Order: sequence, then C-alpha cells, then structure tokens
Amino acid sequence: MNYGEIIHTAWTSILSNKLRSILTMLGVIIGVAAVIMMVAIGAGTEATISEQINGLGSNLIFINESFNRGGPGEGPTNQSGGLKYSDVAAIRDQIKGIAGVSVEQSASSLTAKFNDITLEDLTLVGTTPDFLAVRDVKIGSGRFFTDEEVTKGSKVVVLGNTVAQNLFPDGDAIGQVISISNVNLTVIGVLSPKGLVSGTDYDAQIYGPIQLVFKKFTPSMFARIVGDRVRMITVSVENSDNMQNVINQITILLANRHKVSEDELDFSIRTQSDIIETASSTTESFRTLLAGVAGVSLIVGGIGIMNIMLVSVTERTREIGLRQAIGATPMDIRVQFLSEALMLSIFGGILGVLVGVGGSYIFGKIGGMRTVVLPYSVFLSFLSSALVGIFFGYVPAKNAAELDPIVALRHE
Repeated sequence: MNYGEIIHTAWTSILSNKLRSILTMLGVIIGVAAVIMMVAIGAGTEATISEQINGLGSNLIFINESFNRGGPGEGPTNQSGGLKYSDVAAIRDQIKGIAGVSVEQSASSLTAKFNDITLEDLTLVGTTPDFLAVRDVKIGSGRFFTDEEVTKGSKVVVLGNTVAQNLFPDGDAIGQVISISNVNLTVIGVLSPKGLVSGTDYDAQIYGPIQLVFKKFTPSMFARIVGDRVRMITVSVENSDNMQNVINQITILLANRHKVSEDELDFSIRTQSDIIETASSTTESFRTLLAGVAGVSLIVGGIGIMNIMLVSVTERTREIGLRQAIGATPMDIRVQFLSEALMLSIFGGILGVLVGVGGSYIFGKIGGMRTVVLPYSVFLSFLSSALVGIFFGYVPAKNAAELDPIVALRHE
C-alpha cells in the first residue's frame, strides 16, 4: 500500500470535480465556522458580564434584605426586621478586615433645575462617604460629603459627570445651588466619568447624604412603613483571602442585631464571585446550546460528504474493478475512498476555522457584541470535522471495497 500514491489519487479525484468538491465542503465549512462563532459570542458575553460585575468595585460583599412570605395574600412577614441603616455603622465599627461599608437608597423620576436648564427623570442616590471606595468611584472636582453631613442630612449633592455637563455647560458647578423637586441643594462635587456598569449609568445620577433622601425624598406614607430600612448594604473587604471570615463575622453580627437564628436569617449575603459564577453557569449553558445547534451543521456536512462519496463510488465502479484486477486489495480501495472523504472534511475544516475566526472578529467589530475566540473551540471544531469525514466516509469506502471485481469491470 503506497500512501503517497493514495493521497495523490485522492487529491486528483477531488480536483477533477472542483465545484462538486467545494459544494461538498460547504456544509463542513459552515458547521466549523458556526461552532467557533457561537462559542465566541457566548464567551464574549460571559467576559462582559464578569467585567461589569468587577467594575462595581473590588472584593465586594452584597448584603440583601430577604423576606419570609406568609400565606396567600399575607405578603412579607418580616415587616419589622430586615436591614436597617443602623446596621451600616455596626458593620463599620465591629467587623475587622473591611475597607469600607456603603449603603444606597434611591429616589427616582426626579427633576433638577438650574436657571433655565431642566433635567427630568433623574435618580438621586442617597449614600455614605465610603461609597467612593466601595464602588471605585473618584471625585473629578470638589469633594464628597462627610459623615457629619450624612448624619445631619445636609442639603448637599455630588453630581455625576453627565449631569454636571448638562446642568452646567460652562463647567462652573461647584458651589451652585440646584433645585431637585423643589428642594434647594448645594453642589459640592462632581464625579469623574465612570460610565455604564451592570446596567447603571453612574454619570447620569446625583448623589447625596442618605439621611437627606430619607427626610426629603421618601414619601411620608412609605417612610412611616419602612422607617430607615434599606435594601442592600455593600461591604468592601481589604483582602480577598479574608472574604469568608468577614462573611462569617457579618452573619453573626446581623443575626444577633436582628434577633434571628442563622437558620432563619432575614438577609442574604453574596459575593462578586458568587454572582459571576451564577452568570457564568447560565452563559456557559447558553454557549453549549449554541455550539450544539451549530454542530448540527457539521452533521449535515458529513451527510453531504457521504452522499457525494456514494455517488463517486457509483461513477467509478469500473475504475475500482480495474484497480482490483491489477492487484489492489479491499483495504487499498477502502483507504482510497476514506482518504478522499477525510481530505474533503479536513480542507473544509481549515476553511471553516478561517471563516469562524475572521467572522468572530468582524462580528465583534461591527455587530456591537463582544466576541472572544476560545482556542479549544477552534481545536475541537476542526477535530470534529476530521471525525465527521471518517465517520460518514466509512460506508461509501466499505461499499467500494466490497465490490465484486468481475461485476465492477462489466459496469458501464
């Protein structure tokens, strides 16, 4: 068995029917390219989500209020429990190993005015001085409010960068007095640009002392019901290796403060890693689904190879008989046709890889969606194309090898 001759013969056979060979490879090309591109889109989405979550800050712990629901129509049963603003000071004073504690209480759909300029549908975020460190936000000009101003509920605000540009086109915002829903507030600072993070545009918000929001921007009926309740407290940990220890400290502290057992907590604690892991598992499942759907194209391409190879066996029956007559064994014939199928799938795989990688890059540039080409997807899709060629080329090769030489020579 001369493998060089077999490869040369297979190559000659493929070139003798160029158009048919290209059309046969098309299914494999599309399949390989589709797998690479679908995995690249999924990986890009996962990377974007991870960056967005990490963009919230570093080494963060999110403490959320949780409700125990009663029977039908009863609603939440822990109206007197849950997180309170006073928990923030307790965490800051009693928990070791933290870099900062921040809480946010928002008032939305507000209108801000300065002279003849009016901005509508704004959000005022009531927070604490540690907001800068926890959320990794920086002051562009002026300053942030102090603990004393938070305690007093002082009428001061810090503007997001976009809000400052729209209200004060001339850039002279510090010290100016703006009106938000008929409450006059003094601008003491402007944040540096941060942009959109996890669906929140930090530049399009206004920031003030949380007690100011409680007193002036919380509806009286709602304030009487919830008091100083907050929905989430964010803690920044100094060292990520100390994350679990801090979580344990916070759990014990808040359980004691809220007079609940650790089996019936009225709050939940998650870390950035937990959120990223949850998001990653979801996007990974989605990515696997996309890759599976795209992989069907490879099977279709393999069926195309089998179809063409069966036609080729029929067309070359007399040639097969002649080869057998001059000494070719059934193994020689089988290897010959398997080689042709394998070459079709390999060349289709190579072209598919080029189309997939190039298409992922182009789609990422003009499609508005991030793509990340994963090396394993390139390797596996190419390997799959080769296996498809062998699998779907085996039956035609077997049929060719089993032809009776006498019958084959009589074939017209």
